[in-house]
Amino acid sequence: MRVLVADDDIHVRSALRLLLEQEADVQVVGESNTAEALVEEIERSHPGVLLLDWELPGLRSNGLLPKLRTLVHTIALSGRPEQRAEALRCGVDAFVCKGDAPETLLDAVRSLAGSGAHEQTHQEPVRDVSGPEALEVV
Repeated sequence: MRVLVADDDIHVRSALRLLLEQEADVQVVGESNTAEALVEEIERSHPGVLLLDWELPGLRSNGLLPKLRTLVHTIALSGRPEQRAEALRCGVDAFVCKGDAPETLLDAVRSLAGSGAHEQTHQEPVRDVSGPEALEVV
C-alpha cells in the first residue's frame, strides 16, 4: 500500500516513515510539510492513504479538506484527542491520536488501503480508531 505522510514537524515525519517502512506491505511514496504543497504531492505520488497532521498550518483555512476527500483516503493524526470530532465532521476517513500504539495506526492504514481504490464519490462512513490509551499532548 502506498502512503503519503504530511506533517510540518520533520521529527514526526521521520518517525512515521521509520514505523511504516518496517512493514513489508507499506511503501512511503512521499512527504509534505505544508498544506500548500499537499495536493501537488498527492497528484505526483498517487498514494492510497494520506497520514495528515490535523494541525498542519493552512489545512483548514484554504478549502483543502473537501478536495482531499476526492483524491485519497485520509487519516487525521493529532496529539489532541479532543480534535477527533472536528476531524471526523470535516470528512476524514479515520482519526488516530499520535499517542496511540503504533499498531492502531498500522491497522487504520491497512483498513483504508484494503477498502479499494479511492473514488470521487467516496462516501464511506468515518471511523474513530483512537484507542483508550491515547495520550493528550499539551
